[in-house]
Amino acid sequence: MVVTLLGTGSPTPLPDRFGPSALVQAAGQTLLFDAGRGVPIRMHQLGVPLAKIDALFLTHFHSDHTSGIPDIWLTRWVRTSGALESTTPFNVIGPVRTNALMLNLEKAYADDIRVRMAAKPTPSPQGIAITVKEFDKGGVVYNRNGVTVTAFEVEHGAEVKPAYGYRIDCDGRSAVLSGDTTYNENVIKYGRGADLLVHEVAHARAELSTDVNFQRIMNHHTLPRLAGSLFSQAKPKLAAYTHFILRSSATVPPPSLKDVVAETRRTYSGPLELGEDLMSFAIGEEVTIRRYTDPSS
Repeated sequence: MVVTLLGTGSPTPLPDRFGPSALVQAAGQTLLFDAGRGVPIRMHQLGVPLAKIDALFLTHFHSDHTSGIPDIWLTRWVRTSGALESTTPFNVIGPVRTNALMLNLEKAYADDIRVRMAAKPTPSPQGIAITVKEFDKGGVVYNRNGVTVTAFEVEHGAEVKPAYGYRIDCDGRSAVLSGDTTYNENVIKYGRGADLLVHEVAHARAELSTDVNFQRIMNHHTLPRLAGSLFSQAKPKLAAYTHFILRSSATVPPPSLKDVVAETRRTYSGPLELGEDLMSFAIGEEVTIRRYTDPSS
């Protein structure tokens, strides 16, 4: 199993941290979890065709996790230079209301689809079709050729429901993706003993601790000290951070990554990795970390 962080950022547009998304490759299958901005670019950098995606899994419906969906869906279908054109439906799996999201995207891009379907040669009508599987509670949501994906509910704030994390199992190996969440017992439950536990994190300097906007953010995310406590209880082989929310203001700079690590170490002493875009984790007897190197450089 190989897990690649396609995007490790937040709603803030940053060139080095694209929107939240993770790619899982296992048993010949290509699974995508969330679709923030820039996913097609990151997959192109990896050399993985969009048409190879077997399923897209959604954790929740915040725009930073879904804004890349139309780009993936449409780009996998059109004839881009050197790309594999999709001839099979786009398979989307997510909580209740996923179907409404995809139906509305079909409406929004109806004119684009109509124009492309009128072109010669005509692209495959199956390539632009969408299939949706919704679920309304946790449990196994995907089971194919030895790969099992289990959804579990998390707490992303009282207003943000549904919100889910995922556990992926294949051939005795496991990876857990927390999704967006505050400190949550379900992440511990499903992450316990996992080979890899990827968790979101949010932090700010002490000067912002009483800031109303920061407090609002913290009601929906996990401070590194609390994430460290969670890691200590779950005891994964490797813990990794993604979806970095490093708050600042006009007068207070964002915390550094060293600050994030120092806060985490108050409650956790185990293996920890700070996720980067295009960082991969190859899960075998050990978890091997691979950083992306641009082949053109």
